[in-house]
Amino acid sequence: MYEDIGPLEYLERKAADADWRLLDVREEWEREIASVDGSINIPMAQIPDRLGELDTSRPIAVLCHSGVRSARVASFLAGQGFQTVANIAGGIDAWSTDIDSDLQRY
Repeated sequence: MYEDIGPLEYLERKAADADWRLLDVREEWEREIASVDGSINIPMAQIPDRLGELDTSRPIAVLCHSGVRSARVASFLAGQGFQTVANIAGGIDAWSTDIDSDLQRY
C-alpha cells in the first residue's frame, strides 16, 4: 500500500528522515525541462528491469508529471515489498507551483 502526499509534505518528511528517496519516473525529455535535484531517475517502463537499483527498506516517494504514472509505480513498488511508499500527488507540476516556481511547467 502507498499513500498520496504533496511536495511540501515530502520535503517535511525528508527533513525529519534523510533516508527518504525521491524516484522520478518521467522520461528523459521531461526531466530536461524540469527536474528535482537529488532525485533518482528511472523511467516508468524501466522500473521492473531496474528494481534492483532501489532499496526496499528505505522510504521512497515517486514523482511524475501529474501524479498518475507515479501512482502506478508506487502501487507496483508496494507490491514488490517496499516498506514505505508515497506518491507525490500533482507531480512535478505541483512541485513547480508549491515548492520551486523557477521550474519550467509543461
